[in-house]
Amino acid sequence: MEASAGLVAGSHNRNELVVIHGHEEPKPLKSLNGMVCEICGDEVGVTVDGDLFVACNECGFPVCRPCYEYERREGTQLCPQCKTRYKRLKGSPRVEGDDDEEDIDDIEHEFNIDDQKNKEKHLAEAMLYGKMSYGRGPDDNESTQFPPIITNARSRPVSGEFPLPNHHGEQILSSSLHKRVHPYPVSEPGSAKWDQNKEGGWKDRMDEWKSKQGGILGPDPDDVDADMSLMDEARQPLSRKVPIASSKLNPYRMVIVIRLVVLAVFLRYRILHPVHDAIGLWLTSIVCEIWFAFSWILDQFPKWFPIDRETYLDRLSLRYEREGEPSMLAPVDIFVSTVDPLKEPPLVTGNTVLSILAMDYPVDKVSCYVSDDGASMLTFESLSETAEFARKWVPFCKKFSIEPRAPEMYFSLKMDYLKDKVQPTFVKERRAMKREYEEFKVRINALVAKAMKAPPEGWIMQDGTPWPGNNTRDHPGMIQVFLGHSGGLDTEGNELPRLVYVSREKRPGFQHHKKAGAMNALIRVSAVLTNAPFMLNLDCDHYINNSKAVREAMCFLMDPQIGRKVCYVQFPQRFDGIDRNDRYANRNTVFFDINMKGLDGIQGPVYVGTGCVFRRQALYGYEPPKGPKRPKMVSCDCCPCFGRRKKLPKYSTSGKNQHEGDASGPSFQDDDKELLMSQMNFEKRFGQSATFVTSTLMDEGGVPPSSGPAALLKEAIHVISCGYEDKTDWGKELGWIYGSITEDILTGFKMHCRGWRSIYCMPKRPAFKGSAPINLSDRLNQVLRWALGSVEIFFSRHSPVWYGYKGGHLKWLERFAYVNTTIYPFTSLPLVAYCTLPAICLLTGKFIMPTISTFASLFFISLFISIFTTGILELRWSGVSIEEWWRNEQFWVIGGVSAHLFAVIQGLLKVLAGIDTNFTVTSKATDDEEFGELYAFKWTTLLIPPTTLLIINLVGVVAGISDAINNGYQSWGPLFGKLFFAFWVIVHLYPFLKGLMGRQNRTPTIVIIWSVLLASIFSLLWVRIDPFIMKTKGPDVKQCGINC
Repeated sequence: MEASAGLVAGSHNRNELVVIHGHEEPKPLKSLNGMVCEICGDEVGVTVDGDLFVACNECGFPVCRPCYEYERREGTQLCPQCKTRYKRLKGSPRVEGDDDEEDIDDIEHEFNIDDQKNKEKHLAEAMLYGKMSYGRGPDDNESTQFPPIITNARSRPVSGEFPLPNHHGEQILSSSLHKRVHPYPVSEPGSAKWDQNKEGGWKDRMDEWKSKQGGILGPDPDDVDADMSLMDEARQPLSRKVPIASSKLNPYRMVIVIRLVVLAVFLRYRILHPVHDAIGLWLTSIVCEIWFAFSWILDQFPKWFPIDRETYLDRLSLRYEREGEPSMLAPVDIFVSTVDPLKEPPLVTGNTVLSILAMDYPVDKVSCYVSDDGASMLTFESLSETAEFARKWVPFCKKFSIEPRAPEMYFSLKMDYLKDKVQPTFVKERRAMKREYEEFKVRINALVAKAMKAPPEGWIMQDGTPWPGNNTRDHPGMIQVFLGHSGGLDTEGNELPRLVYVSREKRPGFQHHKKAGAMNALIRVSAVLTNAPFMLNLDCDHYINNSKAVREAMCFLMDPQIGRKVCYVQFPQRFDGIDRNDRYANRNTVFFDINMKGLDGIQGPVYVGTGCVFRRQALYGYEPPKGPKRPKMVSCDCCPCFGRRKKLPKYSTSGKNQHEGDASGPSFQDDDKELLMSQMNFEKRFGQSATFVTSTLMDEGGVPPSSGPAALLKEAIHVISCGYEDKTDWGKELGWIYGSITEDILTGFKMHCRGWRSIYCMPKRPAFKGSAPINLSDRLNQVLRWALGSVEIFFSRHSPVWYGYKGGHLKWLERFAYVNTTIYPFTSLPLVAYCTLPAICLLTGKFIMPTISTFASLFFISLFISIFTTGILELRWSGVSIEEWWRNEQFWVIGGVSAHLFAVIQGLLKVLAGIDTNFTVTSKATDDEEFGELYAFKWTTLLIPPTTLLIINLVGVVAGISDAINNGYQSWGPLFGKLFFAFWVIVHLYPFLKGLMGRQNRTPTIVIIWSVLLASIFSLLWVRIDPFIMKTKGPDVKQCGINC
């Protein structure tokens, strides 16, 4: 698939396929003459008849005669690519086994079901190159002598089978693209090329054989000694756990246990000592305190085993990037998702893409896919401009080791950019690059200004073709390769990573599932085009801040010891542009630096939606490989008293049983694969695309080497069609899981339930950085979205309260954490009630607790001391500052009484009544100054509950103090407890109060009107129930009968 070959737009359901800007001539295929052996690198050579030497007549894999003869005599006698046994060719000596097949036609008997040897050999390759009969039968007009993956004989015809023009103007059908001896003279980067170090050490054995034949002596012993240290270093683990010091962790655990005991004693005392004259207030407070205790247990105990980790990038390079050899690092597909370019500026998305293209990783191993779910021509054109600028930016970054590699962030850094720079030309080239970037920004700004007003007839492309996505709700699927290995070169002539624009098909009447559906479309289209075994997903505003971030993840995923059971590596989220005091806890440091470290010591962190490197096989719903088990005593069936009866292996219906794999992907048992092939309907599970289904069985990744660019493009359009997921497991068991707007939590939860574990990676230099809403209203709306997603998960069939017990793979503390992520919005109900209690107590003169003795006061003192001690010790082992911890506590209350409350109400309305209600920002105000957005006010209904709580508590404080002044000294004692709770509410809501005041310290009128109205209603109800008057002391007239 060539770069800049044109925008491919099509609809599989409508049999449409259009190539826009397809005027460029495709590059001719390389001649078959002078081909290079894929094993030793020598010329393939010719036969005794003068024809090109072909070792394998099945796939045409390029192998020279010495390698062919050596493999037949000393090796497995199988072709490295298709695993077919080498037949004896003319002029080759006979070896063992030749007599058995002398008169047998390999084509007819290649997949004989009675041949046990072929049944045990690599089912994925058999499915790819053989004639597997799953799905529909062959079409009448297609040749059956080619594999179904090539001719589409067993898959649905893709996009009408339109012929594609070649450079002579002729029409070439897709099936004719594959009628050649060697499908690919040189394997494309990212394809399923035979790996020398993973197929029995061919190169090493060939070098040994050639040295014997040529009389060449072995290596010098001195050279061997010099390399021994490097070899030893390469064999070391790529990462390790760094346990937190016991001097920090043991006191922390002891205080948790003490706090749990004190909490139990405190609740027992509260329950056994009711307040009879305020039974309603007492009962409400008891219910709230029990819920708070339950919520604290769910949040606290998953932090029982916190750990740190460190990686060894030098060992990764020694093991997989040996000098003089091609890099063996695993390929990575990187996904960037965007919807509306007016809300997600194209310049921000462009910076993210540029940081990906310039990251420190082999260029032939990187493919960047940008999902435009809004089908916007602005995104398409800005991505084209980004691709052109990348030709200059990428070599500049790699030449001078620039960090970060997003140009907007790099040029805006307030630091000494000459530090550690020694090249004399750096200053000159930096100035030139800054000028180039400013011109790039101007071009992007011009595109944005142009897109602000759409023409009545719709957008028109440069060649006069109407933009296929003019109707954002009814448009075909679109794919454009901007940069690729066949044409994506930078200004210095070096290759650039692939850059692919993808916009999935959308039609009325289909459910598209928002971001989760777009991510699943990217999984399929990337599997067809590149099929890297690992995937990194980023939001469009999260750029790569550490160019070695993917290498950090590979230290876990490619580690032979732990990598095979790791489903994803999650990085913490870090943000730019946040005010110094972090008024609304945007950094969320307590969660990322405390909670996630604790989960890493159990079964791994939860998936948080961005900055995560996935194993592709885990997203396909497969189970992790099974580790070796200790042998158990097995007896025959005749004597049941001794030993255990031998049982047949069990197979999961939701994935594959796998055995111990290597570093870069799981390796599955051949018999397990065969059983799954016979039991599982792949089309029902993955969809009706033979190419994609085949890619799911390629554990090491790579595209089918016999598939041409035209066929791959058709399949790519097919897998992003709007009806592809119908009657499949997509969104249910595969890919990103549907059913919640927070699809990230569900997706990670399903993987952990299958037995996978995840890793939390915190490099010293933050891996990724993004932007966060620093405005109060925007921040509350963001928290509302997260909380609403949690409520949806709680009421879904995937709720961690009742899902995932059958397999027993999810550890209990991990389940506690997932339960906490789904029920935390419900804490808003007791929190609102508890924040209202101080005002009620101050206004009515009653209290939630009776008069306590000196001994009982010890319970309260012990509880408060244990709470503060737990927090201090937690900060001690995590490194979080006390200011960040306090901001988190404040926003927990602010979000709890506003966004979480509305999320619960909205979730209940959606689940019980089917009413989908949205609370959105309706008015905006901006400021061009630094942190101007922090002081901008945007009206939203989320502001009403916390404002009301502030007012009634302030009114209660004034009323309580006035009452104490009127009643004398004896009233001050009971007042202190009530004032303490009221001030606790006010102090926690103080950042909210500052946000209401804005820069001019003036609260908007609409907030005052609503809050005063609610406070007045509450006050009138209080006056009606218990008016604020002096209580009369004296005899009861009804009892004594005296007329006073």
